[in-house]
Amino acid sequence: MHRALRLDNVGRRYNLRGPWVLRNVDLMISPGDLVRVEGTNGTGKSTLLRLLAGIDAPTEGRITGRPRTAYVPERFPSALPFTPAGYLTHLGAVHGLSRAAAARAADDWLHRFGATPYARTPMSQLSKGSSQKVAVAQALLADPELLVLDEAWTGLDAAARSELERAVAERTAAGGAVVFVDHDPSRLAGVPDATYAVRDGALDRRTEQVTAPAGPHVVVEVQGPPGGRLPDLPLASARETVPGAYRLTVPASHSDVLLRTLLTARPSWHVVSVAHADLPLDQEDRA
Repeated sequence: MHRALRLDNVGRRYNLRGPWVLRNVDLMISPGDLVRVEGTNGTGKSTLLRLLAGIDAPTEGRITGRPRTAYVPERFPSALPFTPAGYLTHLGAVHGLSRAAAARAADDWLHRFGATPYARTPMSQLSKGSSQKVAVAQALLADPELLVLDEAWTGLDAAARSELERAVAERTAAGGAVVFVDHDPSRLAGVPDATYAVRDGALDRRTEQVTAPAGPHVVVEVQGPPGGRLPDLPLASARETVPGAYRLTVPASHSDVLLRTLLTARPSWHVVSVAHADLPLDQEDRA
């Protein structure tokens, strides 16, 4: 995502005399941003996400800087005449992959979300949770610059929920932007760059105290190159144990992203050890 997506004085209503669902919305989504959108049912959250995804057009105002976008809707149309593998392979080909590359990408994403056992099952026969895994996979398959998630975690099992959090971290680490709505207030707690609330058709940025997410954490001991400086490690806390060596603590769901960032840095960092942690470090030690 090379430029920001901008909404300037955007409004949306669904017929000429109908009520405004959204009005006077100004918003900028920059590369690497993770943005949470909150609000009660019927306030316009899904309408905002559909505008960001390009599914709906604004009734007034302008949207500029449109990146390559993928969208996971609140309700995915599961009764499609495909199997999950066939559907994802077809989409991969639409995105410009060869048939063989599209099939490999489909298998990879189905495997990541634990959907391999029913990859060749007609989608009309899948459960809600299984269909949701396909919905998430179809969005990530496109390697989007902007990923828009409308209640995408709903219906997923615990392993798939963690995998989606990991995929979100990978997208933002790679410079993509992610905008999401989720009913669980602890979802990615402490991670978003900004949180917005939709109230009565208006969008307000919410100020919140950043707290670390609950759940298992991982401790990573690393040794840096001479004169090296730790790269930006979102959600990681760090303590220098000796000059050039650090003890990093990160939620387990983000450990893969942290390790990949360290190992692909130039110059790279040497990972000395990886172990489970009982408790996360204090917030004042956050990298």
